[in-house]
Amino acid sequence: MSKIETMRVWDKDVVSDLSVLVGRTMATVTATHDELHMAGEDGTLVRLYHDQDCCESVQIEDIAGDLADLAGTPLLMAEEVVSDDEPKKGEYDESWTWTFYKFGTAKGYVTVRWYGTSNGYYGEGVDVAIALPVPEGGKNE
Repeated sequence: MSKIETMRVWDKDVVSDLSVLVGRTMATVTATHDELHMAGEDGTLVRLYHDQDCCESVQIEDIAGDLADLAGTPLLMAEEVVSDDEPKKGEYDESWTWTFYKFGTAKGYVTVRWYGTSNGYYGEGVDVAIALPVPEGGKNE
């Protein structure tokens, strides 16, 4: 089992507000077709994914920029933009949502574009889990 899969059982708080990432330096950033993982030099863990259910699909459509630009230097920007105004991808998609994750460092900017579709009764959003390290003394930052 990987660190990212076990982060909920670590002695850490799990949050979903991307703003906590600004100023943190990521050691690694990786992506598959349906997940984005970041591991911070300070022990921060980030997982963007979708817990798939029946009649829905949420996946990374494309990545603009180089994920390597997000490692080794502090994040200056981390934000989410959600839109259902963008055109649907598939002819038979009944309901759809585009979600854009924008990250930036001094080395460059990356936009990860997700596309979610469903029959209208299921979720189309991206799940965000951020595990923050517990500093000496116990309480999170």
